[in-house]
Amino acid sequence: MLSAPDAIRPTQALVREAMLNMLAPWVRGARVLDLFAGSGALGLQALSEGADFATFVDRAPDSVAAISANLDRLGWAERAQVVGLDCRAWLTLHPAQVAEVGIMLLDPPYNDPVLEAVLNVLDGLCSPGTRVAVEHARGHPLPPLNRLVTIRDRRYGVARVSLLEMR
Repeated sequence: MLSAPDAIRPTQALVREAMLNMLAPWVRGARVLDLFAGSGALGLQALSEGADFATFVDRAPDSVAAISANLDRLGWAERAQVVGLDCRAWLTLHPAQVAEVGIMLLDPPYNDPVLEAVLNVLDGLCSPGTRVAVEHARGHPLPPLNRLVTIRDRRYGVARVSLLEMR
């Protein structure tokens, strides 16, 4: 069982599985970026399915500690980087690292306006072919973007999972 901070809304197993199933053809060998990482469940699932490396970004110290503990418990610390920083700040500071990522996993707090800001930053930084999976509230569609195009969209109860691809 994964360690998780009390203050987060962990991704439901059904939604986590759906996100990774959408990404299945591209996970093996990929570099993954788990933004708003929380417990790290999404990035850890990607590592378990064959991703080469995952970067976990979350600003909450409890999340950083939980992710590090989960990586240590699984023996995957050398396959990951854990960053305690605001997602927008990290993206702005590391554009070259963002360009190397093939899969991005986003599970921000529902209805948080920061999601739109992060997607707008990604829209300018991602390389062609990058896949971005976003869990968001069912009633709140993603903002219009320029180069990130929705290629799949599924609903799971109150959650919605959108898969975007950089064109």
